[in-house]
Amino acid sequence: MDKKKLFLWSLYDFANSIVYINFILYFAQWIVIDAGLSDFSYNIIFAITSILLLFTAPILASRTDLRGGAKWWLNASTFGTFLFYMLSTVFAWMNINVYLVAFMFLIGQYFYQLSFVFYNPMLDDIADESHKSRVSGIGNFASAMGFVVGILITLPFASSRILPLFVSVPVFFILALPMMVFYRESKHFDMGGYVEKSKGRIDTSLRKMVTFFAVSTATPMLVAFFFFNDALLTVSNNYSIFLERVFQIPDQTKSILLLAILVASAIGSVVAGWLGDKIGALKTLKLIMVGWVLILPLIAIAPNFLMVAVLTPIMGLFIGSAWTVTRAYLIEVLPENNKRYGFSFYTIAERFATLVGPLTWGGIIWAMGIQGLSYRIAVGAMTSFIIIGLIILHYWKRPVEKSFGIIS
Repeated sequence: MDKKKLFLWSLYDFANSIVYINFILYFAQWIVIDAGLSDFSYNIIFAITSILLLFTAPILASRTDLRGGAKWWLNASTFGTFLFYMLSTVFAWMNINVYLVAFMFLIGQYFYQLSFVFYNPMLDDIADESHKSRVSGIGNFASAMGFVVGILITLPFASSRILPLFVSVPVFFILALPMMVFYRESKHFDMGGYVEKSKGRIDTSLRKMVTFFAVSTATPMLVAFFFFNDALLTVSNNYSIFLERVFQIPDQTKSILLLAILVASAIGSVVAGWLGDKIGALKTLKLIMVGWVLILPLIAIAPNFLMVAVLTPIMGLFIGSAWTVTRAYLIEVLPENNKRYGFSFYTIAERFATLVGPLTWGGIIWAMGIQGLSYRIAVGAMTSFIIIGLIILHYWKRPVEKSFGIIS
């Protein structure tokens, strides 16, 4: 285990969580509740981002698997995240057209998510086979603590939904700098060869995508992940809005509740990492998903805020746990020459929901109107996608492949 790389890698996850949690908590409410963007339009942002990633991330990841450059692309994505998140914050503060703000947020979100295409597979350089789940757990623990710190440093500004963003965006970039400057990847990056080999490769990349999903051991996990993580992140992205619409609680109370969720998520990451190394990541993930199937309907029908306040930290345990063991399992089953390529599809669904969840949530609110019952039904509907993911994981199995090389 490379401790220096582990520290830099974990610090980066800590940093990006600070900006992520504040946009989910404050920006989501500002753009929907204050600026008047519809729930459906807000959720469409996530769907558009995922479509953009689907057409770009696998191509970049494939070239990076062959020629290196993960660190270069990580740095470029990090800077893009900082620039466009800051622009969306400034434009929101200036009360410029809400659709322009949404567009800046969409581009910033694209770069934010793209960074994980190159960040996640770095786990393979840091940990040996017997410690991947635990190291993944350490990374997710750092991420969860970043959530906590992100809320704490902006709590004094909770009366405003814009000022916390002005704090969190620069802090994110400053804390990401050590990874950007000091981390050294093992594979040399040949930019000239990268560009030369990338010309006219879209048709080849499409064929490679088909081949990958046809033969890869990771396909069942990635398809299941598309469904169950889509549901989890749709709930996360809309949770502050759910609390506002259903229980009308103040932003400071939301922040304190989220702190409890995030502390629980940090604990869950470490516990799940340990358990994944003991009994297997796949078996651990199935247990976590059963927990989700039980807890989401309870949140949907909770008669009062007290019950939600009790249930949401338990939900936090499952959030950190799910990401820990999923990442560790994919590292196990993806061959070396396709790690970043495989993780490009994982990343599309990892931090921001993709298509099914946001469109379902937004469609329910659009059809039923802005009322508490609509949001309760939307939360309950997410359970069906988790069940689909659990069924896929349990019944769809493939033997481990060492590589597939018909397309380089």
